[in-house]
Amino acid sequence: MSFINFAYLAALAVAITGMVMLDRRFTLFLWRDARRAAIVLAAGVVFFLVWDLGGILLGIFFRGQNEFMTGLLIGPELPIEEVFFLVLLCYNTMNAYAAAGDWLDGRWSRSRRGHSVEARADG
Repeated sequence: MSFINFAYLAALAVAITGMVMLDRRFTLFLWRDARRAAIVLAAGVVFFLVWDLGGILLGIFFRGQNEFMTGLLIGPELPIEEVFFLVLLCYNTMNAYAAAGDWLDGRWSRSRRGHSVEARADG
């Protein structure tokens, strides 16, 4: 195996790292309530893994292999990259959901203007 065989897995890891950094910066999902977030994230990944396994058993889903994938399987027709993709998918969804909730609640506009608004209110 060469580095190119890990390109997709590495890209997924970089994207997940970006999601973690956004989450940390804006306190969206995992940093808001780690225990609850871990349960929700795990439930989402398990749900989609069961979905994938059902599709594989029914002959609907097949593994697409190319030179950018490791070739490591965690089940028949189920590459290791799929788990990382599902983590990214679920984490991205929850970050987007939390960010949308914050935006609709007006938390982002207050936090962006927070210091100047507070300063004017005090002075």
